[in-house]
Amino acid sequence: MKPPCRLRDTIAWRFGAIITAAIVVTGVLTGLFYMFGGRWTQPPMDLRSLLAGVTAVVDIIEAAPPEIRPRLVATPVAHGNEYYRMEWYGADSGAARWFDAARQTQHLPKRVEIFQGLNTELHRPYVMIGPEKPLRAGSGFPFGPQKPDAYYLIVKLRDGSWLVFLGGGHKWGLSSGERIAILLAVFLVVAGSISAVATRQISRPIRKFAVAVHAAGVNPNAPPIPESGPHELREVIAAFNGMQAKISAFVAYRTAMLAAISHDLRTPLTRIRLRGEYIADPVQRERLIADALEMQEMVDGALAFFRGDSEEEPVRSFDLSGLLQSIVDGFADQGVEVAYSGPDHVVYTGRALAIKRAVTNLVENAVKYASAPAITLEREATAVTITVRDRGQGIPEAALESVFEPFFRLDKSRHKARGGVGLGLTAARSILRGHGGDLVLRNLAEGGLEACATLPGR
Repeated sequence: MKPPCRLRDTIAWRFGAIITAAIVVTGVLTGLFYMFGGRWTQPPMDLRSLLAGVTAVVDIIEAAPPEIRPRLVATPVAHGNEYYRMEWYGADSGAARWFDAARQTQHLPKRVEIFQGLNTELHRPYVMIGPEKPLRAGSGFPFGPQKPDAYYLIVKLRDGSWLVFLGGGHKWGLSSGERIAILLAVFLVVAGSISAVATRQISRPIRKFAVAVHAAGVNPNAPPIPESGPHELREVIAAFNGMQAKISAFVAYRTAMLAAISHDLRTPLTRIRLRGEYIADPVQRERLIADALEMQEMVDGALAFFRGDSEEEPVRSFDLSGLLQSIVDGFADQGVEVAYSGPDHVVYTGRALAIKRAVTNLVENAVKYASAPAITLEREATAVTITVRDRGQGIPEAALESVFEPFFRLDKSRHKARGGVGLGLTAARSILRGHGGDLVLRNLAEGGLEACATLPGR
């Protein structure tokens, strides 16, 4: 049995849904505009609108006997949202003379050819009067008091009587251009609002993906990225998680292999030292033992580095200033004075033991190769900066980056006799970058070296 066909949540489908929603909402609002807008949705009252739909009424009134015509005209005529009153005047009302005189003096049309649609249906003489075609003073208007803002359609029936349609003028009707402008504005507002909200929803998982990719770039042990968003984005996230898992597995395998090699080298090095004790020549014996001790120190340093790199210390909140002061106290117990300046209490979230190991490596370098080590802690809005300064000869500018390479040592300025295998700075930078920060070195103008460790504010 084939599984039911289900629509994929793709980017194309989401954009199609946005466009469809904008069209539907615009159509609904347009319908509501015409349904509840009343007179505002109608064109302004004018003579042409008064002509519309009167032909059938004229035929009904003319076909009715004269005695019932007054009752028929008492009912208002509805046209759109407007109601027109009707009045009927008999043939002996004296309107014929006024009609002919007004048509001649006002140059009113004798026929209806200039009004489209009525020529083939009305076939009756008529006069239209309104604000656009006002009568001159003293014209003797026979159909009651003339209102200046009213529209009149006066039709002469075949029996000589007169039928008058009267509509009140108004100015609140909207022209075609105004109605089109309103509908266009409604469409733009609706489409823009829906598009803004929908595109924000679409782009949100993309932004999260970008942040997670950046975090994975600085921290190889970052957790997998949750698969969310459109189908295409979920596929990209799944591929990235798979790639990250393979890279992490490769790095873990490499670290375990190197740690095993370093551990296995300790046994033969111990045998070499023991056998060196039986060498008769004291000079050769001392040289062999010194070389074996140096190799042992390198192996121990590498083993500690690889084990530290593979440890998964949990992330927790701790007092960073208290941690730095504990480092100062530890060196004080060894008789080394390390100055500290900074706030007394700074809460930070990270791997406390790893950060302590990184800062300790920096202070140990300052103690071994310079003097007057000092730690400074600064808290900013987006970052935390730990600075370790010393007073010494510094490092050549060309080697400020090279010293971060594993097993790199400056034999001229930092002699091997002072200890170290060239992994302290490497481990410190690795720890800080694992937290999303970095470690940079620079020489001070007054002499000495400054190690600036930055951590992202959390």
